[in-house]
Amino acid sequence: MSSETSPQSPRLRKPRVAVVFGGRSSEHGISVVTAGAVMRAMDRNTYDVLPIGITRDGRWALTVDDPERMAIADRAVPDVDQLAESPEGTVALSVDPSNREVVYQEPGSVPKALGDVDVVFPVLHGPYGEDGTLQGLLELSGIPYVGSGVLASAVGQDKEYMKRVFISFGLPVGPYLVVRPREWERDEPGARQRIADFAGEHGWPLFIKPARAGSSMGITKVDSFAGLDEAIAEARRHDPKFLVESLLRGREIECGVLEFEDGPRASLPAEIPPVQSHDFYDFEAKYIDSADGIVPAPLDGEQTAEIQRLAVAAFEAAGCEGLVRADFFLTEDGRFVINEINTMPGFTPISMYPRMWEASGVSYPELVDRLVRAALDRSTGLR
Repeated sequence: MSSETSPQSPRLRKPRVAVVFGGRSSEHGISVVTAGAVMRAMDRNTYDVLPIGITRDGRWALTVDDPERMAIADRAVPDVDQLAESPEGTVALSVDPSNREVVYQEPGSVPKALGDVDVVFPVLHGPYGEDGTLQGLLELSGIPYVGSGVLASAVGQDKEYMKRVFISFGLPVGPYLVVRPREWERDEPGARQRIADFAGEHGWPLFIKPARAGSSMGITKVDSFAGLDEAIAEARRHDPKFLVESLLRGREIECGVLEFEDGPRASLPAEIPPVQSHDFYDFEAKYIDSADGIVPAPLDGEQTAEIQRLAVAAFEAAGCEGLVRADFFLTEDGRFVINEINTMPGFTPISMYPRMWEASGVSYPELVDRLVRAALDRSTGLR
């Protein structure tokens, strides 16, 4: 072992970044793609990288450090099981805040210490990762991590409570309806009547969305009652709680927020133009067919300043840290309406968040480095 990585010479040791990815959500594959891009961008002369994948059934696995194998190939997303060093080996973090050691074990063998971790870069998307659950584990472990804390992560994952927070801070949101699991199970006819009343008030089409999913997973655009049952079933396949939203006619505009030493700043915005081969900006349009956003968005100076103000306001309203991508509609009457925030937006090479910051003067490697360094400087605990 060289002096550079020896435990006896901590001052010379490079900061060790555990990139944690995969997970139990429907966004597993995109998380792997994001992790590959992040790992590729990290300066290995500055950081020691430890890739940890979480399989679809929740096993923490030591994976190969090979970003090239973590990309989309032949329209298929990668999987942690394809990258694991062992089909049964497990990785564990200590929940003792004074001990940041990572331990690896295979069945029938003695546990092997992999050394300390200085910071975690969690690039999981969706439930069991982006929703505050992993953040809570890292708080218990006393390990700094990139991104928002427990509460902001949970708010950013749940579209209902995200909208409630936005409304309480005076941010404009579109018309929506929430159907919770207990209501659907106990009074499905009543829930259906509420949806019918909502459609009567706001008109068709409607969007049926899982409340706690991302990457447009489980979202269906429905034009009449005929497609409603299938859309609800698809949403509930991802989450038993779902939202019904009316169509907002206008342009889709996104804006990135990044935390600097003097506070959060907004990037130049981007526009997501209509995708001719898709009904809306769904999963395949985003990641498989690589729908190309316009960066920067063709907005005038006043519009750009307004969406940047609103994006930072959303970041602050939810108590976010590190980074956020804020998604808006610019309606036909010239208003910005916030759709949602993503506390761990996609970091793939074609993702809008890094592209917006690239246009704003922050390169992909600089972006990753800034996020890691900010996490290293931030202590865990109540925020």
